[in-house]
Amino acid sequence: MTPPLLSKRIASLPKAELHLHLEGSIQPATVCALTARHGVAVTEEEVGRRYAYSSFLEFIDAFKWVTSFLREPQDYALIARDLAEHLLTQRVVYAEVTLSIGVMLLKKQRPEANFEALLRATESFESRGLRFRWVFDAARQFGADRAMQVVESVKRCNSKAIVAFGIGGDELSVPTEEFRLVYDRAAQIGLHRLMHAGEVGGPEKIREAIELLSAERIGHGIAAINDPELMDLLAERKIPLEICPTSNVKTAALARQLRRVDARIEHHPLPKLLRHGIPIALSTDDPAMFHTTLQEEYANAARMGLQEDELTRIVEMGFEHAFQPADERRGA
Repeated sequence: MTPPLLSKRIASLPKAELHLHLEGSIQPATVCALTARHGVAVTEEEVGRRYAYSSFLEFIDAFKWVTSFLREPQDYALIARDLAEHLLTQRVVYAEVTLSIGVMLLKKQRPEANFEALLRATESFESRGLRFRWVFDAARQFGADRAMQVVESVKRCNSKAIVAFGIGGDELSVPTEEFRLVYDRAAQIGLHRLMHAGEVGGPEKIREAIELLSAERIGHGIAAINDPELMDLLAERKIPLEICPTSNVKTAALARQLRRVDARIEHHPLPKLLRHGIPIALSTDDPAMFHTTLQEEYANAARMGLQEDELTRIVEMGFEHAFQPADERRGA
């Protein structure tokens, strides 16, 4: 079903999604199936209550809760298949999915076993027109040593489907400079480099990610709106911002950056950032946990005042800034 404000043409275009957390994609019904596997009875209503937040830290708590039930490789296979079916309904043909490897390691799991289960679970979807690539993610608050362990786990998994390394979590915790060697190592083994920055942190976090870590794309980055010189830099270097509007509203990140308590989708800086020449990768972040879809995010962009040609350009940029070889790219 096409959301209001979104033309059927835009809705029908094949799309790429570049900022998508597997663990944040678990729909309430799937959460119930997952918890039941481990002897815990949870209702969809309870999941709905947990999937409601008024701050970023409340969201992190919910994320911790749902990931506590990801205990075995088959749990990851279950949620991967669920995500794949959902993405097909959104006309997504290419997805770079972020995996919380840092959390797996914290729980003493073997990332290579979980990842092998994910590959098997999603393999058949390629024949249905959906290609997966994977981003190995560390939690910033766990520190640089544990982030390095995430990078090294890429070698053990030994798959060309792993295209990038990134860091999410609490961007106000560990100083950016402490991750320099981690990002150097990621580049050394051929990984692209991502960083969540400027979501709840200031524009300086974005600048540090670029200048200290050579980040190639920025997760969120909405704080750039508060630094015109940084906006110029992003536009000149063509560094994309992975923009997730609903997420920014639900975690109060948008309210924080705009310094207004009533921040709504219509107030989002996406149009200003785009019209400044900054590449945009429109995404859902954690679609189940934020009660959104990629089509809804395109409708949100229209609600912000973006025109048909601008929405078309955003669709195209999703493929242009994906971490896949040019000859593999499939776009609109």
